[in-house]
Parts: sequence; structure tokens; C-alpha cells
Amino acid sequence: MPEDNRVPVLPNPKPRRTRTNRKLLMLLFLFFITILAVLFFRSSLSRISEIRIEGNEMLTSAEIGQAAAVQAGDHFFAVNTESVRQKVAALHMVQTAEVTKHFPGELRVVVHEYPRVAFQIGADGSRQAVLADGSAVAVPDEDIPVDKPILTGWSDKDPNRKALCLALSAIPAGYLSDISEIRPDPSEAYGDKIKIYTRSKFEVITTVGYLPDKIKNLSAYITSMQESKVTSGVLVLLETDDHLPGSGTGTGDKDAKVKAPKSSNSADKQTEAAPGKASTGTSTGTSTGKSSPPPDQRKTE
Repeated sequence: MPEDNRVPVLPNPKPRRTRTNRKLLMLLFLFFITILAVLFFRSSLSRISEIRIEGNEMLTSAEIGQAAAVQAGDHFFAVNTESVRQKVAALHMVQTAEVTKHFPGELRVVVHEYPRVAFQIGADGSRQAVLADGSAVAVPDEDIPVDKPILTGWSDKDPNRKALCLALSAIPAGYLSDISEIRPDPSEAYGDKIKIYTRSKFEVITTVGYLPDKIKNLSAYITSMQESKVTSGVLVLLETDDHLPGSGTGTGDKDAKVKAPKSSNSADKQTEAAPGKASTGTSTGTSTGKSSPPPDQRKTE
């Protein structure tokens, strides 16, 4: 048989040029990415160019910016928004704060201050706004109108003062529009008793604890008495509600829906009565006669 002289065919190896080209392209890509990253972080695009502070009324933008410890030119991606938020929220007049970043280069700080609930006159004679947390800040006379009650005779360390500020912050502004001044008037029975003066020339005696509920009917009390020609007097809003005549009471006292007690001493007994649950049965803010005294008052009478 003829001898088979065929030579086996070996497969051609795959060209290595493709792999080499891919590696080269990958290296070039990484090189250009690195160059672009270096150029970006060295450019102004990677830095904070603007700091926007919004929502502040009592605090100045400079005070907030100083607390945030961030300034234009700082690296945009190096600023931790949560850290900045905590620093701004630590300011005693700030209730909450929000910090966000907007590319390129904008840092936005939105503060929510404690609401103004009253005003007071400082020891140096300057006008101060009192906030819901009890803190006070001086305000320029020309900037903010005095549209809130004025606190007089209060000590900054008085716990009832802070409780009053919290109570005022929860009361709608419409209920406070007639109140001009609030003074502390503590007694043995009512440690948080206060005296309120209204712009309609009435004096109101109540407590910090009773205030949120009693204030809702104050306008109805005053309107009802003005319709009965009663132009002034003392409103005692404690366990029961009574009206006591004042020096400026009009001639229509006998027709008033809220009759004054026969004895002037009843005002002191009413305000010094033992604390109890506030009366909720008055719908128009007036009573039709003398309220029965609490148990301890009966003993004294």
C-alpha cells in the first residue's frame, strides 16, 4: 500500500494583537480618566462657590455661616451635610435646620427658628423678642413691629416663664391679638398664676396651665360685656369664670351677663381657691351669676 505522506495540519494560533490593543485602550482610558479627575478637583467646579442661607429672621446669616464652619472655596464633596446641619441646629434659637448640596458648587442651609411669642424690655432698655423656647434676642426697633404680648416682671430663670412661652406658641395668633401685657402673679394656691392686660381695657386673671383653654373664650367674654355696656373690669378665669367690676366699668353693670360677686373679697377668694379642673360648661364665655365656691372657700366663709 502506498505510504501516507500527508502532513497533519496544525491550527493557526489566534492573533495576540487584539488582546494587546484592548489592554492599550484600557490603559489609555484610565490615564485620561485620571487626568480629568485631577483637572476637575483642581478646578472651581469641585469647590463651593455659593452658600445660600434661608429662613433666618432673628439670627444673621453671618452667625449661621460661622456656626456651619463652611465657606466658599471648600471642596464640594468634602462637606458633610449632616455635620453642618447638626452645627446649625445647635444654635439656641434654631428649632430645626436643613442642609443640602446642589452641583455645581451650591450649599443651601434652611433654618427654622423658634417662633416669636412675645416681646420684653431687656435690662439695658433694649427691645427683645422672646421665642417659644424662652430665649430672648435683641431686635432693632425699626425691623420688627410689636405684634405680640409684652412680658413684664418675669425672671429669666422662672420655669413658669418658659412654660408660658411654650403655651403661647401653641395658641393661634388670632386669640392673642387683644393681649398687650402678661405679668406673673403667683399665689400660694396657684404658683403659675398670671395677670393679663388687654387692649380692650380688661384685666384677666388666670394661670399658665389654664391659658390655652381659657383664651379660646376670652374674645366672647369681652364682646358680650361690651354689648352690655361694660367697658372694663377684671375677668377671673380659673376653675370658674367671673367678672369683677373695675374703676372704669360703664353704667350698664346691672345688665351685664356676668354679674359681679356681692363682696369684693370674693375676688381674692376666687383667685386663691385650690387648683382643680377648669370649667368647660361656658359656651359663650359668660356666666349668669355667682359661681359656687370650691370646698376650701366654703370653710373660710
